[in-house]
Amino acid sequence: MVKELYPTAPVLLVDDEAPWLRGLSLTLTRALGINHLLLCQESREVPELLARTAVSLVLLDVTMPGLGGEELLAHIAEHYPGLPVIMLTGRNEVAIAVRCTRLGAFDYFIKTVEEERLLAGVRRALDVAALRQENLRLHDSLLQGGLRQPQNFTELVSASPRMHAIFRYIEAVAVSPEPVLITGESGTGKELVARALHRACRPQGPFIAVNVAGLDDQVFADTLFGHKRGAFTGAQEQRAGMIEQAANGVLFLDEIGDLSLAAQVKLLRLLQEGEYYPLGSDRPQRLRARVVFATNRDLEQLQQSGAFRRDLYYRLRAHHIALPPLRERPEDVTPLLEHFLGEAAEAMGKRKPTPPPELAVLLQAYGFPGNVRELRGLVYDAVSRHVAGKLSLVSFAAAIGSSATLPARGGEDAPDAASAGNCFAACSRLPSLREAGDLLVADALRRSHGNQTMAARMLGITRPALSKRLKKIS
Repeated sequence: MVKELYPTAPVLLVDDEAPWLRGLSLTLTRALGINHLLLCQESREVPELLARTAVSLVLLDVTMPGLGGEELLAHIAEHYPGLPVIMLTGRNEVAIAVRCTRLGAFDYFIKTVEEERLLAGVRRALDVAALRQENLRLHDSLLQGGLRQPQNFTELVSASPRMHAIFRYIEAVAVSPEPVLITGESGTGKELVARALHRACRPQGPFIAVNVAGLDDQVFADTLFGHKRGAFTGAQEQRAGMIEQAANGVLFLDEIGDLSLAAQVKLLRLLQEGEYYPLGSDRPQRLRARVVFATNRDLEQLQQSGAFRRDLYYRLRAHHIALPPLRERPEDVTPLLEHFLGEAAEAMGKRKPTPPPELAVLLQAYGFPGNVRELRGLVYDAVSRHVAGKLSLVSFAAAIGSSATLPARGGEDAPDAASAGNCFAACSRLPSLREAGDLLVADALRRSHGNQTMAARMLGITRPALSKRLKKIS
């Protein structure tokens, strides 16, 4: 098995002292897990090396024969302005530090006496470099417009411009190592979005899904981090956690809003440090999976009430995907209906039934509190009852209920709770029976997009009765 290199682009160490180079490389590998290093003892080779190799960070000695550190720093600042450079010196001289800072050095450290500060500076420089590259990739991706790999989104059937904008955003953030938070009502397809993100960013690794709702602190740690043999009573064998199983892939943590506060602390450390300890182990393991979270709860409200850590909330939503409910994208009803009809028919070994044209109109006028999952259930139920001919509206109409329970298009709420049971409660003047009837007819036609058969069904009258009514109105 080939060991993964970290970071993706190497860290370049430049110093004329070979023992110092070896010692620094071992320190970086041991303390930070950096195993992708280039060591250069001849400073005059650095310009050519940088011209042919992209690096993520340069650690540069100030005093070297041939080409000095300050000269090299000026060259890098001119030709590679986005590349962070950390200067190292054996002499604590303020004048040198000031000159290096003015030339564009990311940081400046004294050798041997500032190891902890140096390690923190290296970690910070790598984070800044990764963020800069990510911003450039996001900018380029969002400007391109269409999808680069539409096959990654075949499971997400949609004709909605809002959803296609989300697809483009998924492609844009796929290259980022930062966490992704997916929010949306139950049934909107959050796990499908996470799987699409996995296909877009880490196809070589697995997709591991974990529902964390109800997991206490101990079970959460064991599930994610795994344990060593003998870590606790009953731990007779070593077990790899979900993080290790998801290496080079995506770890999807669902229902994150239900995670206990104690478990939230462990998750925060994982995201901040990029490492974790299996239970019973004193050796840290590096996080090598992209972490994606999902919830149907309002995390802002939870963190304001103290049920969700504020620092974790801002850490896990580095990238945020907010899925709109189905009622806010009625244009998706027809393609989803066709998709689920074919899927259900194949699953049940039947021919795909032909839906009546009134069905899409009926479904578009419905609010779908259960979103796409509810639509799928309605279609599967109808197909299971279907025998021959056109698909019947009976099961759909029975499940949806009368038109009085249907929300207005776009999901508008009633003016207030008191008027929810009586649409005339907020009226300053009651309409006459004729006026009320005309208003009902007009609204039924609006909801059915002018389809008189569906409008009559919503009103509970026959099509001829509606036609007669319309003639009187005109």
